[in-house]
Amino acid sequence: MPDTQDLPQIAEAKAQATPAPTAALVAEIVRFRLNETITEQTLVDFARATGPLVRACPGFLGRHLMRDSNGVWTDLVLWENLDAARAAALAVTADPAFAPFMAALDVSSIEMSHQPVLWSLDG
Repeated sequence: MPDTQDLPQIAEAKAQATPAPTAALVAEIVRFRLNETITEQTLVDFARATGPLVRACPGFLGRHLMRDSNGVWTDLVLWENLDAARAAALAVTADPAFAPFMAALDVSSIEMSHQPVLWSLDG
């Protein structure tokens, strides 16, 4: 059992750990490798350049780009719902402003999924 002086901190942490609404926030998870000639900084620059396009999509909540130690990248995009995620995927990939980012990816390595956010904790 925790010390009673810890209880206010535990209660505060629980209050901040709110579940996602049942309207189902969606995480779009795209994993890929880069084409051999593309540097990490080039990809980051291309991703930044797509910012206004992605941000303008209805239902957009946030985007995070990361790379693991094996060189596999993850583009994590949060959407208000699955319909918004699917519509945005179609819209941005058809826009010429997104072409440099797509051209940087090894298309044979791309794996994409949409997953409902069941719980989240923000800082």
